[in-house]
Amino acid sequence: MARYTGPKSKIARKFKEPIFGPDKALEKKNYPPGQHGNARRRGKKSEYAVQLAEKQKAKYTYGVLEKQFANLFDKAARKKGITGENLLKFLESRLDNTVYRLGIAKTRSGARQLVSHKHMLVNGVVTNIPSYQLRPGDVVSIREKSKSIEFITDSLASRGEFSWLQWDDSALSGTYLNHPERVDIPENIKEQLIVELYSK
Repeated sequence: MARYTGPKSKIARKFKEPIFGPDKALEKKNYPPGQHGNARRRGKKSEYAVQLAEKQKAKYTYGVLEKQFANLFDKAARKKGITGENLLKFLESRLDNTVYRLGIAKTRSGARQLVSHKHMLVNGVVTNIPSYQLRPGDVVSIREKSKSIEFITDSLASRGEFSWLQWDDSALSGTYLNHPERVDIPENIKEQLIVELYSK
């Protein structure tokens, strides 16, 4: 299954944000990677470079590869509404991202692994496709024999709350209530720059 497997700390340092979760390397070396680090003179970035960097940041954040991302953008552009916001809604409604948001996994890559290894159910059916698009009303739950996995129980102990998701602690399941509004999505992504990049 295609996914990014390169050095994560380098990517986090490149964007100066903990894209893959808390990162000690980012705290210790809060400057871009490379031989010259902070000493390297960096000229003003071109408009294209800024737009490309924003797209790359979104791709790495949600764990989506280039072709998948381009397909999601096309889908977002065809849908009514603001293209950039539609794109983020599609990214947020991915099954692996929802498992992460529900707190079943501490990172998106961890959530992706849980889905791929058939630990998750959607509406009672085992679903092992991380990119599966959830619809309002879909119920995401943990497979019965997987509920006691330490990785999952540890993560649930420190889960957060999101307005578009409803968590049932007794059943260890979450309902995808609706697509999130842009103001509710906490990711620091300037989606308009991505739209401008694809509009060239």
